[in-house]
Amino acid sequence: MTDTYLIPVPRLTTAMQRLVRGFGSEEAEVQAVATNLIAANLTGHDSHGIGMLPRYTDSFLQGGLTPNTHVTTLLDSGSMLRLDGNSGFGQVIGAEAMAMGIERARASGSCIVALGNAHHLGRIGAWAEQAAAAGMVSMHFVNVISRGIVAPHGGADARFGTNPFCAGVPLTGRDPVILDFATSVIAQGKTRVAMNKGELVGPDSLIDDQGHATRDPKYAVVPPFGALLTFGAHKGFGLALMCELLGGALAAGMTQRDAEASKRRVLNGMFSVLVDPAALADRAGFEQEALAFLDWVKASPPREGFAPVSAPGEPERASRARRTAEGVPVDATTWHEILAAAAKLGVDPALVQADAGLAA
Repeated sequence: MTDTYLIPVPRLTTAMQRLVRGFGSEEAEVQAVATNLIAANLTGHDSHGIGMLPRYTDSFLQGGLTPNTHVTTLLDSGSMLRLDGNSGFGQVIGAEAMAMGIERARASGSCIVALGNAHHLGRIGAWAEQAAAAGMVSMHFVNVISRGIVAPHGGADARFGTNPFCAGVPLTGRDPVILDFATSVIAQGKTRVAMNKGELVGPDSLIDDQGHATRDPKYAVVPPFGALLTFGAHKGFGLALMCELLGGALAAGMTQRDAEASKRRVLNGMFSVLVDPAALADRAGFEQEALAFLDWVKASPPREGFAPVSAPGEPERASRARRTAEGVPVDATTWHEILAAAAKLGVDPALVQADAGLAA
């Protein structure tokens, strides 16, 4: 086990903004990237938080990430958009794509957004939250163009990425329901977090380079590589395939079929469907039924060893409240990797350390 630092959100924000400026990003991009990554940490998804910055740094230095880039429109038929992210920061590209989709859904009742060639879009739940805040139901199918990390059901090596699926449902006066998960048993970033903390991953989630079951997270992080398994056996595998076909082949025109492990860039394609529920049905009636069902489900008495039933999105909000008050935990290994990334970008690590309030 490694040491863990508990960093107050304001100090962590200042430190990460300093690092992101090392990419040459304009200030709006600095704010967007740092805020999005820290938001992922706050929700408890450290796999998609500031620990991604060393990977982003390597990608940038290899030419796989282009700062200060925005979406370009390849197709605009009103309620259907095809967009290119130009390998720009996903934190910027994702927000721009969703803003365009929301605008069209307001005008037409629905919009399909096909986004390709975006650098790592981060926690996809952020884009469902953006749509829900605008009153839109949304669904998102995402593929990953990077080193393959997930094995097909019954396969002994990696053939595709963690291919997340996400959906969001807004409810007036209540927090939205946000479902966001990788189609692998665990997200790839969680193996990095586990290795950095000196922990094992759960059983039945990973195989080694010989195709044998293992709990050692190194097989998903450093050579010789093994592979993550899909959740629910053939069910998660089937959904992962649909994410690749829709987010990759259809939206991005690019699928994962390369075993190259030297490239550090992470590109995402995302096929999103946004719907204004008021344009489809009586919104009050829809929400009444939705809330009645949620209340009915959550009233189920918890089984022994389980917490009370919660809806998707509620654990993240609880984590956000707790970590906002207490600070964000960052393990020492991840923090040292972040400082090394700062140095690669020409940013003085001592200043990042001081910004975070940590002793030199």
